[in-house]
Amino acid sequence: MNTYVDLHIIQNLPPSCVNRDDSGSPKSAFYGGVRRLRVSSQSWKRATRLYFNELLDASDVGIRTKRVVELLANKIADEATDLADSAPTLAEEVFKAAKIKLSPPRGKKDAPQESGYLLFLSTSQVARLAGLAIAAARSGEKVDAKEVKKIFKEAHAVDVSLFGRMVADDTDLNVDAACQVAHAISTHAAENEYDFFTAVDDAKSRTEEEDAGAGMMGTVEFSSATMYRYATVNCDLLAENLGNTDAALRALEVFVKGFCLSMPTGKQNTFANRTVPEAIVVSVRDDQPVSLVGAFEQPVRTDEIHGYLGRSIEALAEHARAVENTYGLRPLASFVVSLKDSDAVASLGERVSFADLSGRLRETVAARVANEEQA
Repeated sequence: MNTYVDLHIIQNLPPSCVNRDDSGSPKSAFYGGVRRLRVSSQSWKRATRLYFNELLDASDVGIRTKRVVELLANKIADEATDLADSAPTLAEEVFKAAKIKLSPPRGKKDAPQESGYLLFLSTSQVARLAGLAIAAARSGEKVDAKEVKKIFKEAHAVDVSLFGRMVADDTDLNVDAACQVAHAISTHAAENEYDFFTAVDDAKSRTEEEDAGAGMMGTVEFSSATMYRYATVNCDLLAENLGNTDAALRALEVFVKGFCLSMPTGKQNTFANRTVPEAIVVSVRDDQPVSLVGAFEQPVRTDEIHGYLGRSIEALAEHARAVENTYGLRPLASFVVSLKDSDAVASLGERVSFADLSGRLRETVAARVANEEQA
């Protein structure tokens, strides 16, 4: 039976524009009949992946790029300086052996060829592919296609194992994502606003009559809201992708920390919008992932005394109880990190500090895995 870990986060997002659409407006969505502020799952997954760089060794993370030939060629040249001139050709042969189509980048015919889509590779896989290419070049033989595919299927990085990999040219090289991340939405109705700004030209004299001091003016669109964020991890699939349970438990700890503390960086210099979650609920389940977004189908409302944060947590707790009582979908364990105490917080699970959260989660999942192995 599978083990799932669900993360539910209530987080305040002050005036900001962390995730824009093609017109520069903060992304939004209609839900429950009203417009909500939205931050896409892709945006927060990338923020989480970048946070991994602070928590993991370079060998445990991946790189997602079209410039796979250049990436591999540089690694070949670093490992074998005598093959530097032929490195791009050797790199091309490796990806052709994997049946990954390559083409010159648009408008740059002399540049190394690229894949037609972003390819997600572990840094350890790049190193092994470079070693394979070097060995083939020095032996005068072609790169073994079976060995190339074998490398693609082994030693996946933490982020590749969590978020998956799609290879359009050969689905056999795909990696199923062990983690799913929802689009974050505001728990209440939220509208965009506009900030009119002027940038002062320091070199202009204040005595100039025309546009004195103004070198630029314009508007920036922004919004603010209390957000509900949700993600779920299939621990069994994560262990399968990484090759062992210990690696999966470590990856789970890193993901929880990275997902909770990361923030998309859009317009961050303008708004300095870094916040931490007001409340985090982490549930271990053996039935199925359960999003609690239904708590906010009816938009949370506020008044002069009560803000959105407290009422959002109350709505989350009430909906969680309703799901458990109606469907019998009760977590095996739940841990709660909260900046404030309340009856709603207490009802959501065992109260822990954020510093202890990953450890308590690891203990719970590890004990469950051990019981499954003994059975």
